[in-house]
Amino acid sequence: MRIGELAALAGVSTRTVRHYHHLGLLPEPPRRANGYRHYGLRDAVALARVRRLTGLGLGLDEVRDVLADDAGRELREVLAELDADLARQEESIRARRARLAALLRRADEGGLPAEGPVSDELAALFGEMHRAAAHARPGPEPAPAAKERELLALLEATAPPEERERLLTVVRSMAAAPGAVPRVYEAYAQLDALADAAPDDPRVDAAARAVAACIPPGVLETELPGAAAPPGDDPFLAVFLADFAPAQAEALRRAIGLLGEDAGR
Repeated sequence: MRIGELAALAGVSTRTVRHYHHLGLLPEPPRRANGYRHYGLRDAVALARVRRLTGLGLGLDEVRDVLADDAGRELREVLAELDADLARQEESIRARRARLAALLRRADEGGLPAEGPVSDELAALFGEMHRAAAHARPGPEPAPAAKERELLALLEATAPPEERERLLTVVRSMAAAPGAVPRVYEAYAQLDALADAAPDDPRVDAAARAVAACIPPGVLETELPGAAAPPGDDPFLAVFLADFAPAQAEALRRAIGLLGEDAGR
């Protein structure tokens, strides 16, 4: 047989056969006087074996190890490792599908936040905040409220598990405090009003005080990731503030300064 006939018999391309030759997976037969390789039955059997092994999911390096062991002991070991790897993949896929199913159920119920996917705990917190806000302040949602949820979703995705749990506890306790939601949404509204204002607008100070009043003492320094650094030194905070209009960002900087002053007293 020529290489094309061998490839057709095994159901592969001639390029694949040449690649197997190059990797040493398939012995390269001698060439005849006319320069063509001549393949026999043993070559077809060897090529079919390589195909069966790769079809089981073995990599080409693993196939080479199997073929190098004439006694077949390596095959048993490699197949066992492959089976264990597939079992781990199955478990991971089942877990992922369970998470997706939960998200789909939440979406069908209208409870999937635009910032998702987020954890069940954060999604529930977003829902509570949204319902409380709708009750406390009818009308369109202020833009800073959506930014706050985006920030919380980002922190949840990037913070270590212990920081993530502490963050949820702090935000939940802040939202549950008496009068917290109306106070927060009043601060949002004041920030919203600064969207087209200059940083030296006299309303900036009032918005800063409103924002600072929403955050309990001690939270800034001890609880929120990255919050302990001065505003100018924290790259995370710099990126966050850059997403706001100049006057809004100035109000948030001043709010952080006010909280720092309170902590120092």
